[in-house]
Amino acid sequence: MPVRKYLPCVLAAVCLGVLPAHAADMEATPWLSPAPESTPPAFGDPFGSFGMRADATRIDWQGFYVGGQFSYSDGNADFSKSTQDPIAYSLRETTLEATFAPSNWPVLGTANHSATGYGGFIGYNTVYLAPTAKIVLGVEANYDQASLSLYAPNSPLTRVTPDGSNTVSITGSGSVTNLDFGTLRARAGWAVGNFLPYAFAGFALGQANVNIAETTTVIQKSPPGTFVFPGTAGSNNEWLYGFTVGGGLDYALTHHIFVRGEYEYVQFQPVASTNINVNTVRVGAGIKF
Repeated sequence: MPVRKYLPCVLAAVCLGVLPAHAADMEATPWLSPAPESTPPAFGDPFGSFGMRADATRIDWQGFYVGGQFSYSDGNADFSKSTQDPIAYSLRETTLEATFAPSNWPVLGTANHSATGYGGFIGYNTVYLAPTAKIVLGVEANYDQASLSLYAPNSPLTRVTPDGSNTVSITGSGSVTNLDFGTLRARAGWAVGNFLPYAFAGFALGQANVNIAETTTVIQKSPPGTFVFPGTAGSNNEWLYGFTVGGGLDYALTHHIFVRGEYEYVQFQPVASTNINVNTVRVGAGIKF
């Protein structure tokens, strides 16, 4: 009975002793910082950044950049019309060319050559519609040390003119050697997270040694005689002009370092009546400032 009498007092004393200690502990516990609010996704993009998390690190593609690359190029040269001008010129004072036009007889074919190369690029990007849907526009200069060399297959021919008065034999040779080229392009891309797929078009400038030679031999029946007419076209260090189109993909490893892969097609204007084009694939890496 005495114990029950004093039990309320004991419980009250215990509570008075515990509560201050607990309150002291609560005051000593630092408050946690509130969780950061995530950036709300853009309208029409419920997942944010077009499939990426809304709080994912965004890559800024704007600014100057420079890089290096390795390439694999396949060059093609059509020499089928390259002997026309030298033959026509060497026969310009004969009735043979005016009547039968031997200059239109093709003696050279098409050549291909593939080679590895290396080079570099420098450019500038500007960005629109940031920060979610990023349209990237820019300009880039690109150079490739390809050193392509193409040699025409030669098919000598001999024909008798329809009136039987002459036998005409033509042989020739053609080559495009040490072909290197560069391009100046306008680029347009669509940045999605770390990826930047792009397309480009622009101006191509190349240099090569272009050498065409032919020998036309005419055996005349009446009055009898044999006549040899040599001719040449092209020269060393010929400038080549044309256009380029293609596309590729840049991938940002960090805010300042990226890697790329691309395909490029270059078509040059005919030089010495020779049509030249180059298909190239490249891999490279660059630094953005």
